[in-house]
Amino acid sequence: MDEAVGLLEGELGSLAVADLVPEDVWLAFLRFGRQLFHVPDTPDADGLLFQYGTYTFDGPATFTLDLARQFEVSDSDGDHDHYVQVHCELGYVLTPALEALGSFHSWFFHDAGADLEEWARGLTERAAWTAIRRLKPTEIRVYRERV
Repeated sequence: MDEAVGLLEGELGSLAVADLVPEDVWLAFLRFGRQLFHVPDTPDADGLLFQYGTYTFDGPATFTLDLARQFEVSDSDGDHDHYVQVHCELGYVLTPALEALGSFHSWFFHDAGADLEEWARGLTERAAWTAIRRLKPTEIRVYRERV
């Protein structure tokens, strides 16, 4: 897990905003999502999150597409200690069309018996993805946080 950010950045290749294509970022995230990590043998210890919405964090409201991977971290006794999330956030200038999408989130967990490809296909078939994938992001952020 310590190398997860570097692995995601490696899948993304160039992080130059001018070159960003949401479809390419999504495919890179899925490649990262297919990589296996050593995680505790507990339910939902390794999950992928696709979420979007309009947020005001450090300035004016922006539309954000957040692709995240969450890992459970256990203490020395094997009990839950915390989670680590690795994020790839794409920021967009807020438009009425993006604001109208509202917010949405969907989780995939490797141990839940679901199929990653089906989950991904279901997300890309959403009308919101059709709108998002045609737009040019104004920023990208890749980071890791403890939650």
